[in-house]
Amino acid sequence: MAIPRSTAAKWSLSVAAVTAGVLLTGCSASVSVGKTEPKLSAEKLAATVSEKLARTTGQPEPDISCPEDLAGKVGTTTRCELTADDGSTLGVTATVTSVEGEQINFDIKADETATPAPN
Repeated sequence: MAIPRSTAAKWSLSVAAVTAGVLLTGCSASVSVGKTEPKLSAEKLAATVSEKLARTTGQPEPDISCPEDLAGKVGTTTRCELTADDGSTLGVTATVTSVEGEQINFDIKADETATPAPN
């Protein structure tokens, strides 16, 4: 399930921020699990990435979608996609840096180049 676009204000994809390769570190999420390997659901991952990007850039929360859960194993990566109001997209990679009990800590790195909106 994709996280809906923020209606409070429009997200503008800044070419300068994209070119700078926005690198976000120290983002963490906590999940409750039983005796299995912890996982962060795709929906919670998308929401966390969106919140972190908004705080870091000072922009409203962008529309982020993640196609799969993030497994709580160090080094595991997953790709998410940011969709700007103009239809352009930007890939975002989440990489697990550590797992502490039920808490999964991960870094987020946005691609340097956006994909233009389809014509």
